[in-house]
Amino acid sequence: MKNNIIGRWVVFVLGIAAVGWIAATALRDSLAEGEPTKVSDYVPWEEKTLDLASLLPVQDGGRIKPLGTYAGFSMLSLHGARKMEIIGKDGEKVSIKPLAWMLDCMFRPELADQLPTFRVDNSEVLDAVGIKSKGRRDRYSYNDLKPGLDKLRDLSVNYEQIQKQDPKQLRPVESQTLALAYNVRTYTFLTQYLDFARNGLLPASAAKDGKILPVSEVMQAAPKIRAELQATSHGHAASSEVQTITVLIEQAANSAKFGLNLFPPANVDDPQWLSAGDRIFHIFTGHTREPEQSIKDIKLLEDVCQSLKEGQSAFREKFTAWETSIVERAEKRGEYRSIPLEADYFKKNWFIYALVWFLLATVTSAVMFFAGRTKAGRISYWATVSFLGLGLVYMIIPIVKRSIIMLRPPVGNLYDTIIFIGAFIVLFGLLVEWMTKKRFVVGITPIVAAFLIVLARRFEVGEGKDHLDPLVAVLRSNYWLTIHVITITVGYAAGLITALLSIVYVMMRSLGLDGGDVSLRRSITRAVYGCVCLTLTLSLIGTVLGGVWANDSWGRFWGWDPKENGALMIVLWSLAILHARLGGYIKDWGLHLASIFGAMVVGFSWWHVNFLNVGLHNYGFSAEKIWAVRAFYGIMMGFIVWGAIACLLERMNKTAAKDKANREKAEDEMPVPRHTTF
Repeated sequence: MKNNIIGRWVVFVLGIAAVGWIAATALRDSLAEGEPTKVSDYVPWEEKTLDLASLLPVQDGGRIKPLGTYAGFSMLSLHGARKMEIIGKDGEKVSIKPLAWMLDCMFRPELADQLPTFRVDNSEVLDAVGIKSKGRRDRYSYNDLKPGLDKLRDLSVNYEQIQKQDPKQLRPVESQTLALAYNVRTYTFLTQYLDFARNGLLPASAAKDGKILPVSEVMQAAPKIRAELQATSHGHAASSEVQTITVLIEQAANSAKFGLNLFPPANVDDPQWLSAGDRIFHIFTGHTREPEQSIKDIKLLEDVCQSLKEGQSAFREKFTAWETSIVERAEKRGEYRSIPLEADYFKKNWFIYALVWFLLATVTSAVMFFAGRTKAGRISYWATVSFLGLGLVYMIIPIVKRSIIMLRPPVGNLYDTIIFIGAFIVLFGLLVEWMTKKRFVVGITPIVAAFLIVLARRFEVGEGKDHLDPLVAVLRSNYWLTIHVITITVGYAAGLITALLSIVYVMMRSLGLDGGDVSLRRSITRAVYGCVCLTLTLSLIGTVLGGVWANDSWGRFWGWDPKENGALMIVLWSLAILHARLGGYIKDWGLHLASIFGAMVVGFSWWHVNFLNVGLHNYGFSAEKIWAVRAFYGIMMGFIVWGAIACLLERMNKTAAKDKANREKAEDEMPVPRHTTF
């Protein structure tokens, strides 16, 4: 009884500690060290403005997406989070989300330059370019970095040359310096994109009538300017005004050429949208099929930029006209289908709510184990099941939405696998609980599910890339994604579920939570044995199907690729466990410790091989965040060592108890000595 109480306390403390660690990890990347940045003249965007801008379609990453999606991943790659906090006008604390930040970059760059956009994790990067750092890790504005930008560019040029020759020669601080230079360049593309629309082609002092000359008006004179420039080839010198306009037009077009592809082309068969710079260039080179539409598009942009001076109400009116023009053309091309759905997908933050439900389930499961079969234990049990069910719903809905948006099966990249496996583990855990009513799975399932959501978020931060973008060419087959990738991914999930059940077994038996219930131990062991069989079946089928796909795509069935080897390792390890069990080489403890080690094999095949950057399957490569793999290996090894020690102690106790029983039996069988009288 004493061991049982201690075990309950241990589980309760571990559950609460898991909640704290997961919550802290989830918040880590979104919190800056130091005081919030003060931007005294900052006025937040109105909600009506943000709702309107969220549905503007743009082309990026090979697909059409809402401006909000583009803003989210742009901010994530630069800032390391989807939210920043500042002290605004009248000392008010303002929370700026991606779309508001993007509108600042595009239409209010003077304010955007003051925002803490750039995340710097190593202060040595700033020391190298002569900027005083705030601390080891913090966030900085463009104005903060401005004094060292020239030095940063010079260093980045040198480091780029080294990277081209041998990337391994770059030290970590040099790689981080190069990354910061790229981030600054991306930011300047955004903030300078609409300079032509805000400032016009010529400063007011140079214009004939003292007014700014809009680019759209100059575009109307493009045929005449082009004719005069062509005449120079016949010995006629162009006027100084035309020469000046030509130079300024080129500068304006170059500043708006990169970053945002805003305009659908006239040719329906042309998949590539055009930037504002493309519109300007094409009309002066005569390469556009729609000169009137090009001028109209630039005029709409100018109207939007100029209207901001009159307030956000006027801004929304002009923005609506611009957005309507783009949406109508996108709809005719069939490219607006998923824009509202995707905007809603990111606005709802489904996985964050799922994380909250799983953390609540972790707390109630800790109470459930601590309270046992009391009334409080029953209440916490049903609360755990309910929270798990809600968390599962909040995972299934966004997974389905993602499939509809992408028009493909739910698994195609590493991010997809994390959330898919997380949902599958929760579903399986609830099914096992429904069939057994033993409580042993629902106690640990929410911890695993919450960890996987945090892992997905950290992976997203590390990559800073849109995981809804089209897949690499070799993966663009819904047939093979469905029958091979989903099969092998469910095989990964089965292997992790097997280890999860074995961890439950180790914890319950070592801490005395099962009360010596032999039937409970047998039910868990049978479940683990069945899951090993399931893992073997799915992994074997998935591996064979992968070979068929490889033969179809690459002309060979097997090439000893790291990903292929990892899948084969899962098959071989599952076979080894089953044969050892059938042959009597391992008993209950051995089966469970081997299945926990199997999770490490799954982790290597599913995740670790993507860090090797080797082979034809390196489309999931991630240069950072290997911490998750190492942490996972460490946790699994911890459970294995824990179980091995518990098994050894149990055997020692049994041996001692048996020896004691034998001694007592021997003493009982000894003849009673007779007393002799003298």
